[in-house]
Amino acid sequence: MRPFLFLAIRAEDAAADDEYAAVLRCAGLDERDLRRVRLEREELGPLDLDDWSGIVVGGGPWNVSDPEALKTPAQLRGEARLRDLARQVVDADSPFLGACYGVGTLGQLDGGVVDRSHPEPIGAVEVTLTEEGRADPLLGVLPETFSAFVGHKEAVARLPRGGVRLAGSPTCPVQAFRIGTRVWATQFHPELDVDGIVGRIEIYRDFGYYRPEEGASLVAAARAAVVTEPPRVLSRFVELAARP
Repeated sequence: MRPFLFLAIRAEDAAADDEYAAVLRCAGLDERDLRRVRLEREELGPLDLDDWSGIVVGGGPWNVSDPEALKTPAQLRGEARLRDLARQVVDADSPFLGACYGVGTLGQLDGGVVDRSHPEPIGAVEVTLTEEGRADPLLGVLPETFSAFVGHKEAVARLPRGGVRLAGSPTCPVQAFRIGTRVWATQFHPELDVDGIVGRIEIYRDFGYYRPEEGASLVAAARAAVVTEPPRVLSRFVELAARP
């Protein structure tokens, strides 16, 4: 099988390594078959998409809607490279799955708008598939309604031209969408389990996702949540995209 490429943007080593380990576990891959590039500190050169089964983009504290003047050089460089890559995979209809920050990566293409109109605090939300989502080859393996972990400051306010809305939640209308037949983005985190989100609550305490005094209550709510279905998105993506 040709390997998959995992693109990460987390500068915090504990969060970055936990995310990579979670994606490996949920996708059913080993490090040989899921190569990681950390864009916050590495440059990604030109890609021949035929060398890869598919590409997965993880989440992190970058926001495409951040004021340009407040973005670090690493964020500006990484976002520019991801914009080019998004254009490349959409034009080729090559397998791509962007989780959380993947919404920012794909959501600004072709008239799409990503802004701060639909943020969600860290925790579990109820996600419901649309009719198109129920028929989708990737999201359609999930129940019509399921719980998923989220935590984001920005979201899609208007889909790119040709984008198909696949899922939403009460507080965020676009929880997943598809462009073409093989390019997907989810706002929710398919890789997160309870231990994973508790770790992120602690690591990102001072990143503006919540007031620090709310941390204990967020941890308690996360531990009480029942989130079982989202990891199937990653294993299903591998099933759909793997190429000899």
